[in-house]
Amino acid sequence: MAAAGAEAAAAAAEEEAEEGGKRRLPLPDPESGGDSEDEGDSDSSGDGEDEEKENEAEIQRLEEQLSINAFDYNCHLDLIKLLRQEGELVKLRRARQKMSELFPLTEEIWLDWLKDEIKMASEISEREKVYELFERAVKDYICPEIWLEYAQYSIGGIGQEGGIEKVRSIFERALTAVGLHVTKGTALWEAYREFENAILETAQPAPGSVPSPEQQQMLCSQLERIHTLFRRQLGIPLLDMEASYAEYEEWSEEPIPETIIKNYKKALQQLEKCKPYEEALLGAETPKLAEYQAYIDFEMKAGDPARIQLIYERALAENCLVPDLWARYNQYLDRQLRVKELVLSAHDRAVRNCPWTVGLWIRYLLAMERHGVDHCIISEIFEKALNAGFIQATDYVEIWQAYLDYLRRRVDFTQDSSKELEELRSAFARAVEYLKQEVEERFSESGDPSCTIMQNWARVEARLCNNMQKARELWDNIMTKGNAKYANMWLEYYNLERAHGDTQHCRKALHRAVQCTSDYPEHVCEVLLTLERIEGTLEDWDAAVQKTENRLARVNEQRAKVAEKEAALAKQEEEKAEQRKQARAEKKASKKAKKNRIGDKRKADDDDEGEWGREEEAEQPSKRHKGDGDGLLLEEDMELETGLFGRSGTEKPDRPANQKQKASTSRKDIPKVLHDSSKDNVTVFVSNLSYNMTEPEVKLKELFESCGEVEQIRPVFSNKGTFRGYCYVEFKDEKSALQALGLDRKVVEGRPMFVSPCVDKNKNPDFKVFRYSTTLEKHKLFISGLPFSCTKEELEDVCKAHGNVKDIRLVTNRAGKPKGLAYVEYENEAQASQAVLKMDGLTIKEHVIKVAISNPPLRKLPDKPEAGRASQFAVPRQIYGARGKGRTQLSMMPRALQRQSNPVAKAENGMVQNSPATSSEPAEEPKKMSNADFAKMLLNK
Repeated sequence: MAAAGAEAAAAAAEEEAEEGGKRRLPLPDPESGGDSEDEGDSDSSGDGEDEEKENEAEIQRLEEQLSINAFDYNCHLDLIKLLRQEGELVKLRRARQKMSELFPLTEEIWLDWLKDEIKMASEISEREKVYELFERAVKDYICPEIWLEYAQYSIGGIGQEGGIEKVRSIFERALTAVGLHVTKGTALWEAYREFENAILETAQPAPGSVPSPEQQQMLCSQLERIHTLFRRQLGIPLLDMEASYAEYEEWSEEPIPETIIKNYKKALQQLEKCKPYEEALLGAETPKLAEYQAYIDFEMKAGDPARIQLIYERALAENCLVPDLWARYNQYLDRQLRVKELVLSAHDRAVRNCPWTVGLWIRYLLAMERHGVDHCIISEIFEKALNAGFIQATDYVEIWQAYLDYLRRRVDFTQDSSKELEELRSAFARAVEYLKQEVEERFSESGDPSCTIMQNWARVEARLCNNMQKARELWDNIMTKGNAKYANMWLEYYNLERAHGDTQHCRKALHRAVQCTSDYPEHVCEVLLTLERIEGTLEDWDAAVQKTENRLARVNEQRAKVAEKEAALAKQEEEKAEQRKQARAEKKASKKAKKNRIGDKRKADDDDEGEWGREEEAEQPSKRHKGDGDGLLLEEDMELETGLFGRSGTEKPDRPANQKQKASTSRKDIPKVLHDSSKDNVTVFVSNLSYNMTEPEVKLKELFESCGEVEQIRPVFSNKGTFRGYCYVEFKDEKSALQALGLDRKVVEGRPMFVSPCVDKNKNPDFKVFRYSTTLEKHKLFISGLPFSCTKEELEDVCKAHGNVKDIRLVTNRAGKPKGLAYVEYENEAQASQAVLKMDGLTIKEHVIKVAISNPPLRKLPDKPEAGRASQFAVPRQIYGARGKGRTQLSMMPRALQRQSNPVAKAENGMVQNSPATSSEPAEEPKKMSNADFAKMLLNK
């Protein structure tokens, strides 16, 4: 009866597998060369042949590329896709095999591979190979779908000897691995119960027959299995627990025990605590790192190792290329679980997913040593690390140091000589040579300028092997590599000699240090004198004093020469700056004199010499109000009157006098709108707008109304009434202002518009609005040398061949014109490093581009303005708008007149503070000056 039941279950399983096979994409026929539709049409057949040739050429190219760089992940994917499309089964298996040896495969890749092999597996031997493939697949990631596929496939073999027990074993392993999965674990429990129910159905006696004692015992045993599965499942927090409980109530002929109900209610409470985290994962966008980390923290507080491990595995399945996540998971396993198979498997998967991260390799070596793995296996893993393709020279130094530390711990230094000691010395020598040859050839540096590996080698020889001769040879080699000028290197060698050598060699080392050190010679001289004071003879002391005095005299002489040279250079720079300043002043004076001559000619034509003379007197010390005005207005006053609070129209020479009077009056009538600093939180500063923008209030209001209700728009105009390219936009609420910041860099009339918070930089000098990172970003590339005509789409077509491009930013100037630079952001460091290797030196539109990992240099802080005389011209930068100062760097008003003028309000970030009203009493009329007198006064002659 059991055999008959097994056959029936096997038939049902085969039927289910056949149904599942219909849902799978069939593998293309290797001999068809194309689809059936192509074969019916000769033209289509010709196109298919051309496409087949192109695919063959592409396959050959991809294989060649992988022979050069076997760690090209995307190249592996492209090759497998093409081979599957062409039906090259042998090559397809080989390609998948090679990729699986280098990288853990994703769930999708494994399922495609397994389904292809399942369709071709008919013999028992072939089924065994599929079983082996499943075993490899479940080790890469915790994937419920793969475990479910594995269990269902194993059902097809229950007709063989021990088949039922094998299926149960696989189901039990699956439940151990993913049975706690809140959202996907239920499917495995149900599949397991359905299998056991199928066995129960086949074990039932025929209708009307009496079961034998053996059959009755088998029925009871099978019923108990199903009861146990229900009870186990109901004690675990899983989605749709209520449906499982109802199903158990309906299935069971006996009432459910109180203990099971209690466990069920406890699991329901736990499920309610987990639901917010599961819902957050469901609604979040990839990569969901923050949501997974919150879930992990929650499980950490609960302290269930199995659940903590599962949530880590779920996070890694979706973020397998995040090194920090692997590092945290491995640290948890190393410190908490400490299960050898589990720990080593996680470390192995970590370095296969992120081979470019040296920290993961180092932790792997330590874990293997901690769990007593054979030396040959550890050495093999180390060799793989050397071929992983690190992106920095220092990474190779770190991995070598970790391996050398491991070899040093293997040596028994109580013996004079041993195999382990010779291996350690050989590894030290190989490390030094490797950094000199391999690393320097790739990075143009060894990554170890201080020769730390050789220093450690020397310490091992001196302290552990009592071989000072070898240690001295190593230090001599270190000093010849450009380290002899550093005091700390000599003192390190001196301390080693002091601890394990003799006084003679200490004295010799310090004498050489005094002669060679250039950074801190005083310190080395002091150490030498201290040595001779304690242990030296009178002759030694005299020699040391003479040597140190001579050396310090030469050092001071060299420093004096350097100081003189720097002073001369500084003086030259000051003279050049003064010349440039004088040239600018002369240019301004000549322009003003020319403007005055033009004005004289116009006034002469109007036969209004008397009035012109009076206005010319006012024109000399300050900018003149261009109407028939009755008073002087300084340049800063005019900026506040017509620039920050309103716009005045420009006047034309041929305007009638009444129009001039009207324009002048309209400017005076514009009310002042003082800035309220308490509204900074609802105001944004908009700059880099086109100077030619007409009606900026209307244009900008249409643009910013999408962010919220706009209270006021205050564009800034020059004293001539022209728009200065920046303004202030005040919203009704803070939320709208924050939303408006999202319009930063939006192109308006051909220029990128800059939108930043309204912050008084005089009160907050450290405030920055630059939104891009200025530090090392290993997943982002910096590309230079691009043609100006290169578009974002064209660059993306080039970059996406080497990985998934998340963002591309073409660098432009303020006018929106390209500068031939770009930043390209990839999903992870591996893709970025591959792109650097492939794209650096690439030619785009006859331009050779340079590609490197994004690591902007530190910006130099601006020098503080000099006090005193220079402060007379110091004006806050914000008064000139987002474009900074114009060409006029000096005040065009003589200082003598500036001191006589009343103080005016200073503008901060374009916002005017309250200022005392100017005196209504008429100022004393200055002495009448010619243009030449004014120029002399301006140039301080």
